[in-house]
Amino acid sequence: MLSKKIKNFKVDDRIKHIAFIMDGNGRWAKKRALSRNLGHKQGAKALENIIVSCKDFGIKAITVYAFSTENWSRPKKEVDALMKLLDSYIEQSKTRDDNIRYVFIGDKSVVDEALRNKMVELEERTKNNDNIFNIAFNYGGRAEIVHACNKLLKEGKDEITEEDISDNIYTNHCPDPDLIIRTANEHRISNFLLWQCAYSEFYFTKVLWPDFDKKELYKAIMNFYGRKRRFGGLIKGEE
Repeated sequence: MLSKKIKNFKVDDRIKHIAFIMDGNGRWAKKRALSRNLGHKQGAKALENIIVSCKDFGIKAITVYAFSTENWSRPKKEVDALMKLLDSYIEQSKTRDDNIRYVFIGDKSVVDEALRNKMVELEERTKNNDNIFNIAFNYGGRAEIVHACNKLLKEGKDEITEEDISDNIYTNHCPDPDLIIRTANEHRISNFLLWQCAYSEFYFTKVLWPDFDKKELYKAIMNFYGRKRRFGGLIKGEE
């Protein structure tokens, strides 16, 4: 049961955007002698709960690493199941009135036309909503930077600035993540938000993604609040 403190908790302006590397679905399933696909389904349920928890806490933007450019190398059966899971999630979103703006970041061109059209339709239908939910799908941080640079070159740029890249990456509609959370005791960023994470704080937990809940999210935020963010400079009083 959640404490009153967690139920009533709201973030302050130090944290506007949290990104999640959702790791551990397969290990969660293996521990229970279940299939990896059932692990992914349980992970999707955990994501639903975290989206609600973030809204409850007043977090305006979240990004999740749903499917990387490298994930295509997984067994076809698992990839097909993940595509069906995404399709089902989009279908279910049609009945939601959650004031969430859905944005798919990554290269949508490789998925089949029917699913791609559903992704585009969801983005268009929710584009005026207040809370941002970025779904990193067929996403790679290096590919994102290359995409931004190629776009600028096609526009006639012969010199590219940091501001140019920031304005042309997939997440140019929201601030960079203040906090990046990775579950399942893995300590790497796996080609995720490489440009955006320059001054993000990182939180690694042993908890497997299907078990990551509102209480664990609160714990991560409290850990974040205990840190001093200098952004390359000094905090007043440290001179």
